Amino acid sequence: MSDVITDKKKLEEILDRGVVSQILPSKEEFLERLLSGDRLRIYIGADPTSDSLHLSHAKNYMFLEELRQLGHEVIILVGDFTAQIGDPTDSSAARKRLTEEQVRENVRSWIKQIKPLMNFGDKENPPRVLYNSEWLSKMTWKDEIELAYNFTTQQMLERDMFQKRIKNDLPIYLPELQYPLMQGYDSVAMDVDAELCGTDQIFNALVGRTLLKRLKNKEKFVIAVNLMENPKTGELMSKSKGTGVFLSSPPNEMFGAIMAQPDEMTEVLFVNVTRLPLSEKDKIMEMGPRDAKIFIAHDIVKRFYGEKEAQKAKDEWEKVFSKGELPSEMEEVKTAKLVELVGLVTQGSSSSAKILIDQGAVKVNGEVKKEWNFTPKEGDVVQIGPKKFVKVK
Repeated sequence: MSDVITDKKKLEEILDRGVVSQILPSKEEFLERLLSGDRLRIYIGADPTSDSLHLSHAKNYMFLEELRQLGHEVIILVGDFTAQIGDPTDSSAARKRLTEEQVRENVRSWIKQIKPLMNFGDKENPPRVLYNSEWLSKMTWKDEIELAYNFTTQQMLERDMFQKRIKNDLPIYLPELQYPLMQGYDSVAMDVDAELCGTDQIFNALVGRTLLKRLKNKEKFVIAVNLMENPKTGELMSKSKGTGVFLSSPPNEMFGAIMAQPDEMTEVLFVNVTRLPLSEKDKIMEMGPRDAKIFIAHDIVKRFYGEKEAQKAKDEWEKVFSKGELPSEMEEVKTAKLVELVGLVTQGSSSSAKILIDQGAVKVNGEVKKEWNFTPKEGDVVQIGPKKFVKVK
């Protein structure tokens, strides 16, 4: 095993880039541990509640990879057990629970998507992938009750999302109160030194910090990273809501999705999902929103698919959206009435398809069509919104 690298300048570049929002108990103490030469065990956990991750997840694995390259042990924890319970949300109901088969299917896709971001082929210090079912599925009622005695019900109810439910007279299910306990126990089971999490998961991470201290008398750092929210609207990328730039997207689609992001997200994408020097940020932003996004989209797609595919995606985007030409490749669909065809392509309801048509968002061979019952013929190109093109067969 190679030695841990303790380059203070490099460490400060990683911690100060803007990805990290907060470190508990403090950034200074964490930096001191990193500089000590100790090899730390650092993990990130996520429940595979969807088969696709997005760029806000990507930045987390990129951050961990930087620490792994400095010699630290990195663990990718798959919450295959907790995914079947469901992390509480701040919505009006409990999160949908998944079956074992759904979880397994999502995990396969999930691991495939993060491989371009981390060197799993490193023979000396590869990222480790663990599953929390390995320990949580073996716990007995007695184990769980003993664990639960470390907290009060009042402490669990302090979580913001529970307070919202109480205020709105909405139910809180007992398993939801147990979820932080299970996720917290992951830290104990893996005997970690630090946990990386989103700012929305600090409560659960601190439960793990408490358990590790009480059960093993060991301190755990909590590294909370930002959620890449839109600085104007506060909107987040979300795998559960199906919004964002998804890692499973092919090159052209990924490039286009980045270009479709609001202008105010350009700097957010630069800081979080590229590793271009921060000293170049102002120069790139001065290119203007469109050109800056093209530059950033090329860099991001290159990370996943390589320079050749990134350049092809850039050329294709400019061909379609700058020059107004048709895409080189289009999905083919069988002819049908326009309302049915739009519903099929968008995977939406008949009423939502009618709204798109009424709003003039649907074109056939470049002309707006507002007739629901119009039937395109073979060879016609149907455009839905600014980005979706299909060819009728």
